[in-house]
Amino acid sequence: MEFDRTGFILYTLNYQACVQFYEHILDLDKLFETPDLTCFSFGSSYLMVEEGGEYAANRTENGSIKSCLRMNVPNVRKLADELIAKGISVDYQEHTWGTVAKFFDPDGNLCSFKDSAKFEDQIWVFKQR
Repeated sequence: MEFDRTGFILYTLNYQACVQFYEHILDLDKLFETPDLTCFSFGSSYLMVEEGGEYAANRTENGSIKSCLRMNVPNVRKLADELIAKGISVDYQEHTWGTVAKFFDPDGNLCSFKDSAKFEDQIWVFKQR
């Protein structure tokens, strides 16, 4: 299969708060908007934040999280500290397989920064098998 572009649609019950979060807290560039959706540049993909309606529930019946928006970055600690300075609660974790910083947007969607270098190392090791 060939794709011209890939993206994520994030259905939300807190549309305006999520748009503000992704635009002003994560500093994503806005590609376009309509009255009920806003599309942001998201690395080599796009992130579309859309008024939720019937698809807004991001959790299963038992409360577990269905998805996580992962952003690979060169310096997880730096970006985690920037979020903390903006009042966002961040769960910063260092592991042998890499560093992550997990946080939630205003609608309760799980987001995570992951160090790019360790991620690329994981791919390289796997391909050497």
